[in-house]
Amino acid sequence: MQVIDSHTEGEPTRVIVSGGPDLGSGSLAERAKILATEHRDFYRSVVSEPYGQEAMVGVMLVEPVDSTCVAGVIYFDAAAVIGMCGHGTIGVAATLAHMGTIGIGTHKIETPVGVVEVTLSDANTVTVKNVASHRLQKDVTLDVDGIGTVSGDIAYGGNWFFIVDQSPVPVVPSNIRNLTDVAIKIRNVIEANNLTGTEGGIIDHVILYGPPLMQDGHSRNFVLCPDNAYDRSPCGTGSSARLACLAADKRLAPGEEIIQESTIGSRYRLSYQAATPDSIIPSITGQAFITKEARLILNPNDPLKHGINLHG
Repeated sequence: MQVIDSHTEGEPTRVIVSGGPDLGSGSLAERAKILATEHRDFYRSVVSEPYGQEAMVGVMLVEPVDSTCVAGVIYFDAAAVIGMCGHGTIGVAATLAHMGTIGIGTHKIETPVGVVEVTLSDANTVTVKNVASHRLQKDVTLDVDGIGTVSGDIAYGGNWFFIVDQSPVPVVPSNIRNLTDVAIKIRNVIEANNLTGTEGGIIDHVILYGPPLMQDGHSRNFVLCPDNAYDRSPCGTGSSARLACLAADKRLAPGEEIIQESTIGSRYRLSYQAATPDSIIPSITGQAFITKEARLILNPNDPLKHGINLHG
């Protein structure tokens, strides 16, 4: 299996260029469902240790249905096949440029949740114009054991998020273990209370916000992903959901740009344009760097060929 690895603002992406399973020729959503239901051991092995690494997101390059798109993509991490991934899309654009598939300019990429635009400014700098994003519920109050009352918004940015504007613990790099534990507790309460997005969408990401640590930053976030790893980047789909909340509260005007910091201090430039009275089109700009071209060998005799699983 041929793969190309990159990182986007610190968050790793592994693109499967060739050698993955045949998912058929249906819609991207249908092919993503096949990957999720019939090839779980495969996708887990690609991104889990010892073949992958913590926090890695995998991408299968597939033929798009939409002929205007340069590629189709299906995203997954160690826990689930996911609808959209902002940092992964930036990584895909840089990978396609590295492969010579695309050049400087704007291109379309098809995902299971819709078509997105990527604008390549140079070999590493990419702006993603994401799918329409919106807030579903404001100020949902949870009673979290050991923490107390936590209030957050439920919003969509390509994935479903529970967004806590005022983190109950400081969002600083030295606090990652504590932030992870708090975010997992919040997600457990969300699951216990059967809170979902539209049409039963699983709220599998939690974002905790705090003040920026840099002079020009807007805020700093901690993002818990479905596999319980934290996002090293400021999270593209999470930033999209956050922009939808800021727009709904009239805290950010269309076209106004802000700097979003991640827990480790990497940054995205964010802005949006109105789509409908209740939704926005977010723009996320970040940088991705190619780190590896490799032939991945999944040895059938390896007892850990499906990855190390600590979460069941």
